Amino acid sequence: MSTPATGPALAHGDLSQSLELGHILVRETRLSPEQLKQARSLHLETGTRLTDVLVEVGFLNSDEILQAIGHQQGLTVVSDIDADEIDESLLPNVPITFAKQHRILPLAWAAEGVLRVAVADPLDMAPIDDLHLLFDGAEIELVLARESVILRAINLVYDRGVTSTDQLAEEAHDDLDALATEISHEPKDLLDSTDDAPIIRLVNSLLQHAVKERASDIHIEPFEDEIRVRFRIDDVLYEPMKPLPRSLQASIASRIKIMGNLDIAEKRLPQDGRIRLKIAGYDYDVRLSTVPIAHGERLVLRLLPDTQELLDLEKIGFSPNQLAGLDRIMRRPNGIFLVTGPTGSGKTTTLHAALAKVNGPDKNIITIEDPVEITQQGVSQIEVNPKINLSFATGLRAILRQDPNVVLVGEIRDVETAEIAIQASLTGHLVLSTLHTNDAASALTRLVDMGVEPFLVGSSLVAVLAQRLVRILCLECREAYTTTDDELREIGVRPPGRPVTLYRAGDCAACSHTGYHGRLGIFELMTIDDEIRGLISQNIDSKSIKAAATAKGMGTLRADGARKVLSGITSVAEVIRATEEEGAVSQI
Repeated sequence: MSTPATGPALAHGDLSQSLELGHILVRETRLSPEQLKQARSLHLETGTRLTDVLVEVGFLNSDEILQAIGHQQGLTVVSDIDADEIDESLLPNVPITFAKQHRILPLAWAAEGVLRVAVADPLDMAPIDDLHLLFDGAEIELVLARESVILRAINLVYDRGVTSTDQLAEEAHDDLDALATEISHEPKDLLDSTDDAPIIRLVNSLLQHAVKERASDIHIEPFEDEIRVRFRIDDVLYEPMKPLPRSLQASIASRIKIMGNLDIAEKRLPQDGRIRLKIAGYDYDVRLSTVPIAHGERLVLRLLPDTQELLDLEKIGFSPNQLAGLDRIMRRPNGIFLVTGPTGSGKTTTLHAALAKVNGPDKNIITIEDPVEITQQGVSQIEVNPKINLSFATGLRAILRQDPNVVLVGEIRDVETAEIAIQASLTGHLVLSTLHTNDAASALTRLVDMGVEPFLVGSSLVAVLAQRLVRILCLECREAYTTTDDELREIGVRPPGRPVTLYRAGDCAACSHTGYHGRLGIFELMTIDDEIRGLISQNIDSKSIKAAATAKGMGTLRADGARKVLSGITSVAEVIRATEEEGAVSQI
């Protein structure tokens, strides 16, 4: 299909353009003239694109709009773009900033002199005309795709053109004075950076590589003869590249410390910093930590995507029964709800996903966290700051004077915070917080060990959720096999007396040859009833409390993991790695 006739652009907001688009959508979709009139009024008042207004108010979704425009214009609509099928020889003609700004990407030569191009807005003729000129008058054949699909493809294919980290390391090794060319501010997007300083390009390349590999942390570790770089992906550390030259240690550390506003002259003491970056079109909040070791400074960068998109509780891995239990807890007017697990087990994500269920204009929700990692519209969030004596305890006291309905305390670390949280729960507030314990029952005895009176623990707690994260098997390469009875017993499943098919990790490029892609939670939800309260008041040990809760139907972490193994989501090895031996064998 050649270039369509000249028409108005969706991205621009004058009246004639919105009228043309409105007529198309009323004719091609379920949009009524009355709804169009309302949306056009908002469009003119706010300056927001008409298509965005229609999606925001719920009259249409993005796919309906795209299909309608495609049908009216006679264009093919694609749901995805395979980056491997894009002709990369076309990319040098199209700057990445132009492609991102106009949501346009050349795909391949459809025929001699005919260039196939993906666009999100076929009515915006200016960039299409520009491509016509950039490719020496070639005829343009358009296909339609969502903006997010085009941006993802742009980031993937342009990232391939970035010079390899190994090559950049060699360049930096040859030019240790490169840091003197330091610029005073960060580029808008690291993929758009044109800085020629090898050290700057090397560090940018490391960050880009980490984002592409879905890494949550970057470890930079200097040794006597080399610098080892490792990425943590799905909670497991990998070495994605060969070691860097030892001579680059000081320059890499200085560059990263400058980005984090740290003192580059201080190399004897640990330092913590924060870096705000845009990588491949996405905003990241990077937490930086440095510690001096024998051969220099060890750096760890934690990559936190700055996104408003909270995971749904269903997507995190909760079963319908667990979701129903959480819903009852979050609808309570008061009490304490604790989430337990080790560092990095997804406790904060779970609490914020639970908050999202009750977040609304009728609730005053305030949090105090260390640090604030997930932000929510309508939730007031405070970050702990030890330098000014803003601790969990002092922040919680201040929060209680703000008339809250729901309070989230990032972590109960001491008896002072615990006692304030308990008093808050007893005076009509729902308090959410976390503890570092191995299972749900241990949280109860942990509070008593801190110095909280057992009767206060029993009267204030409403539920405790223990959780772990397990890796999800890669659907491209997972391998089916017939399990043994012993393997079933190991995850707490009574053998059914017939062959059982499970899955284990395979090996393919889609999962970087790990066999896994992504993670989800396994959970143990203990609701505090009168029997459990009685045991707490008697200061009974955690094993007895857990046994009582299990007898009343509480599913353990391993039992929840076993269900996900039997569903083909994860492997036996993952569940065993993430959970402790439960002892009893049950029928699942």
